[in-house]
Amino acid sequence: MEQVKKIIQTLNLQPHPEGGYFRETYRSKGTISENNLGTGYKGSRNYCTCIYFLLTSEIFSAFHRIAQDEIWHFYEGAPIQLHTLSPDGKHIEYVIGKDLTKGQVPQLVVPGGHWFAARILEPEAYALVGCTVSPGFSFDDFVLPARERLIGQFPEHRELIMAFTRK
Repeated sequence: MEQVKKIIQTLNLQPHPEGGYFRETYRSKGTISENNLGTGYKGSRNYCTCIYFLLTSEIFSAFHRIAQDEIWHFYEGAPIQLHTLSPDGKHIEYVIGKDLTKGQVPQLVVPGGHWFAARILEPEAYALVGCTVSPGFSFDDFVLPARERLIGQFPEHRELIMAFTRK
């Protein structure tokens, strides 16, 4: 799609390891020391980070997890179906978009420690969102699991995991 190419070029987006395209737009100057972050972190983190994130119908965001809460902000395009799996295996499906009458939400918080994956609901479409992470994102906190590892952890969600993992 021409519009997708234009967005990628205009916003200077790069491929993301989970799928889709991104660019960091904000990283706070202030940091939180490791001693004040609690368990699960090695090293300090910025107070907050933010990215542009673009998905298309052809590319899904594979199941991944970060330690921090992640807030999704819908900007434009088609609705996004987002799946979460809590640490104890509870599955919740959300739709991020602008049609409030259809139950879509323009903003969504994915709790830290939850696995999550997303895709566009319409064919030949895209969605541009922003993702805000606090404490700030670090690839040290990013886990993109092998399919079999996630199935081993949540065998009751095998079909969902198969649909939203690549290997």
